[in-house]
Amino acid sequence: MGISIQHLLGLEGVSRDDITLILDTANSFHEVLQREIKVVPPLRGKTVVNLFYENSTRTRISFELAEKRLSANPVSFSTSASSVSKGESLRDTIRNIEAMKIDMVVVRHSSPGVPLFLTHCTNAVVINAGDGLHEHPTQGLLDMMTIRRTFGKLDGLKAVLVGDVLHSRVARSNIWGMKTMGMEVVACGPPTLLPQHPDQLPCRFTDNLHEAVEGADVVMLLRLQLERMDKGLIPSIREYRERYGFDMDKLAWLPQHAVIMHPGPINRGIELASDVADCGRSVILDQVTNGVAVRMAVLYLLGGGEND
Repeated sequence: MGISIQHLLGLEGVSRDDITLILDTANSFHEVLQREIKVVPPLRGKTVVNLFYENSTRTRISFELAEKRLSANPVSFSTSASSVSKGESLRDTIRNIEAMKIDMVVVRHSSPGVPLFLTHCTNAVVINAGDGLHEHPTQGLLDMMTIRRTFGKLDGLKAVLVGDVLHSRVARSNIWGMKTMGMEVVACGPPTLLPQHPDQLPCRFTDNLHEAVEGADVVMLLRLQLERMDKGLIPSIREYRERYGFDMDKLAWLPQHAVIMHPGPINRGIELASDVADCGRSVILDQVTNGVAVRMAVLYLLGGGEND
């Protein structure tokens, strides 16, 4: 049975069956990535445009690698080297690209809702690589894949998301996805960095870190997104680090089996101390590896790829 969604715009509303299918498929591609020859043919002849209006390292490279591993033809788009710098609208950009007969669009944009807007402008499959403060669904999927590969399950586990929840599209995708998969989710941070309408997200919110991480299986530190903040949301970086930055002392609060995660890029010495980021209980690099497998799975399932 195939996937029931046509596009991947977010994890809100995506069914447990669809998430399970994506994660199972990603596990198969994870095995492919361990081979000497890592390229498989399911999307041969398909053209995928990577439409990145925001800077990105891990997500952009991960999608490009995933596309090449599936034998697709990736075309990368940079706003600074395109007609966008001359004032071309998003609608005109995508319609001109579609006129070149593309199959899929991977889009990252600073405005929430752009991936949904593109579904009304093109017949191509649209995959959201992060839209404003809305969602980052493939990051949520790769995080859940990492947790499932670590613990062998998702159902019944407790995850704590710590830090700048207000500005984190990663947090939103994880909250929706994790709750759908039966996890307990707690979001913790300064009151000024928690959502103004917490009842709109299916998790518990608190500003007490010690209480939040009690019995946690996973602690995910979120990047302090200073570029999206108004001044005055935190008293100082130093105070934030002392209260919410994870160091070895705070690591001792966790059960021995608990793991540390971070979506990247890490502000070392702020939300995460280097000795914690690099310790044996960190699965941060596993997240990066799993990102390629998850994006291969999403491209394959939505792109109509066939097994070889």
